[in-house]
Amino acid sequence: MVVGLTFAVLMESQSETNRVLSGAEGLFMRYGIKSVTMDDVARELGVSKKTLYLHVDNKADLIRKIIVAHISAEKAAMAEIVKSSDDAIDEMMKVARYMLRLLRQISPNLIYDLRKYHSDSWTLLESLHKGYMYDLIRGNIERGVSQGLYRADLDPDIIARLYVGKSRVVVDEDIFPLDTYKREHLYAISMEYHIRGVASSRGLERLTSWKEINPDNRM
Repeated sequence: MVVGLTFAVLMESQSETNRVLSGAEGLFMRYGIKSVTMDDVARELGVSKKTLYLHVDNKADLIRKIIVAHISAEKAAMAEIVKSSDDAIDEMMKVARYMLRLLRQISPNLIYDLRKYHSDSWTLLESLHKGYMYDLIRGNIERGVSQGLYRADLDPDIIARLYVGKSRVVVDEDIFPLDTYKREHLYAISMEYHIRGVASSRGLERLTSWKEINPDNRM
């Protein structure tokens, strides 16, 4: 009985922590990080700061926990995309659709604030993202080659590493300043550039037909 009660309390506490992380992430995505205070987070959640600090040590800890939770959720979403997609092209286009939807929700200031004021969390985000994206893209390349949708002469390891490196370039404001380029537009171009670079003639036909079937998701 005591074990069951303890487990229930732990689950309730974890659920409340998840609510804190989700609410704070929403604020950061809309307004950036620097302009949002812990008072703002507490007010958004309808709790006192004392209650808020039961779940996180400080703002830096909050950001770090949000990143870990975000990457976990993103990995789960990508795994579901891989599982439900018809083929390698379908998979990458659905990945693009997911990422574009995410980018449209993010304040232009978010990545800038993260890189400038919370470099440790930015490094963590890059590390986690690099790891699972490498696995995702390498798996997709191998899948596409086996299906005849990608060129047979591709090196999955090199292509996956190039993709990960290119993803970092897209958010580099020294190369693509935000006052000139929209990140969602950059990502859409980058994704199509990637697919056309690896696709076989059959794959290009599949890409064209995918866009015709999904007119609202053209890049």
